[in-house]
Amino acid sequence: MALGGFTCSKHSLIILNVIYIAVSFVLIGVAAYGRAAAVVTSLTLVGSLIACGVFLFLISLVGLVGAVKHHQVMLFFYMIILFILFLLQFSLACACLAVNSEQKNSLARQGWAMSGSMTRINVQHQFDCCGFEDPNLNDDAKMGHPACADTSHCCTINKEAPCCSGIYPNSTDAKDASKCPCDTCFSKLQTVIYDAFSLTGGLGLFFSFTEIIGVLLALRYRNQKDPWANPSAFL
Repeated sequence: MALGGFTCSKHSLIILNVIYIAVSFVLIGVAAYGRAAAVVTSLTLVGSLIACGVFLFLISLVGLVGAVKHHQVMLFFYMIILFILFLLQFSLACACLAVNSEQKNSLARQGWAMSGSMTRINVQHQFDCCGFEDPNLNDDAKMGHPACADTSHCCTINKEAPCCSGIYPNSTDAKDASKCPCDTCFSKLQTVIYDAFSLTGGLGLFFSFTEIIGVLLALRYRNQKDPWANPSAFL
């Protein structure tokens, strides 16, 4: 019975840490996708979940070695760090899910304002858009953009439009007379930004609860005797 209990705990902890390694790659991959897709946004929360994924991978390796060797010190630090990681990941996931639409839009605007011309060019090319919210702003403006003719496929409809050519007439009427043929980048990015927060927050919240299982299992396994060890030693 003791043999079965020890062996069961050992194999369960090994399997759990293998699952954690897979989960860490899922967290890193999903959060990295959200960060890359919403390239202009300052998604600090999403970036923090990427860091949680990296730490989960590293601590899973520690737990895996500790489980195989029944190493008391490694299992102790594994429990402590995994519990701290649970608290951090749970908090970040809740924060991602708690961000409202207005705050997400504000993050997107701040990200665009802080981005350089190369970043804006990449966004316009990736999402086939032009400008953030107002296409009639040149690159010198805080919320302006580079000419879209060489970045956005939509400009093939009318390359002479000011937003595409980068040549803006002085007359406001002349600007309005030649509407930009492209959608704004904000309209294209909005859905992606919302999905990035929801997806990473939901996954982070779900997987954070599994880390409590790891802490409890490691605590139980750490206090069990190894039936193959010296009977007088309590490992």
